[in-house]
Amino acid sequence: MSLVVDCDSHVMEPADLWQTWLEPRYRDRAIRIERREGVEHLIIGEKSVLSGVLAGLGGAHQDRYQLFTTGLGYADGCEPASWQPAARAAMLDDWQVDCGVLFPTIGILPFPTDDQALSSAYCRAYNRWQTAFLEEARGRVAPIALINWWDVDEAVRELTKRLKSGFRGLFVPPEIIDGRRPSDPHFDPIWRLCEEAGVPGCLHVVVRFTGGSFGAWNETRPGTVFSFAMGATGQIIPALSAMVTDLLFERFPALKMVSIEAGCGWAAYLMDRLDEKADVFRRIAPMPMKPSEYIRRNCWFVAEPEERTIGAMLDLVGEDRILWGSDYPHVDSTLDASRLIRRSVAALSPERQAAVLGENARKVFGL
Repeated sequence: MSLVVDCDSHVMEPADLWQTWLEPRYRDRAIRIERREGVEHLIIGEKSVLSGVLAGLGGAHQDRYQLFTTGLGYADGCEPASWQPAARAAMLDDWQVDCGVLFPTIGILPFPTDDQALSSAYCRAYNRWQTAFLEEARGRVAPIALINWWDVDEAVRELTKRLKSGFRGLFVPPEIIDGRRPSDPHFDPIWRLCEEAGVPGCLHVVVRFTGGSFGAWNETRPGTVFSFAMGATGQIIPALSAMVTDLLFERFPALKMVSIEAGCGWAAYLMDRLDEKADVFRRIAPMPMKPSEYIRRNCWFVAEPEERTIGAMLDLVGEDRILWGSDYPHVDSTLDASRLIRRSVAALSPERQAAVLGENARKVFGL
């Protein structure tokens, strides 16, 4: 049987993760959940970054209406498979999925602190916990490393350590970092390490409800559907386009970049759009290759379980470029993901089904 890999799954970090795994000198400023006047607050860098229904950080197993109207807490959004290795393995067995690529939940939220030593410590603590998780679920999970992009030297040290312990990729924030795009040459030491190790950078959507990547749109309060649906347009497309036009993939021709939690149907449109503009402005902004050629060579796209364009993207982007992911256990995901993706690819050839379900992931993540 072919390998089946969920390329977008998450852990729900235990509420005491940072109080347990941080170096002692930082524990008085650990990321934690506090209840104030009957309301849960997520505290990062000694600031409340989210309050109210923290179950919404997870909650795939909960009724969404009840989750948001009955005041469920963080623990209510965390079923055992979201944070316990043995339970995750059992869930994967039930889904008939061999391996899950693991991303953080709290860990991918921006850290609201100027103390970069503290931010780096937060990342190290998460990675230590994930290393222990990997040891208990060896072969069933592929953890993705968390680094502090604001301190490149420390980021390289931490990523080097985690790659040696079995991590299979790097979380890449699809946003401006300290005034720089992720493709700025300032970050080349990180990209060089990824290229040399053969592990991908993973551009993963960060859901924002105020400010951030949607700018003035958020000031008009466009609502839940907008906030959850527009990650590809508001974050991933700009970040990936910048990587192409900043010639990141010219500097690092073997670098792998995976677009995650943004779907795949826009990939061919972006290729055509960038090619058109690159041709129009070729004398002003010359590029050694067409943008579409960099995308076909260096980029992969994780399809949503019910996307209708998977077959078209296999034709237009490449048969080895499309993966799939569940987004488990987040509130906008479904526990039916493994069944739905199999239904979505059922009309494809057996070879294409195997590629999308897991064989492409085997190559990208080195499983």
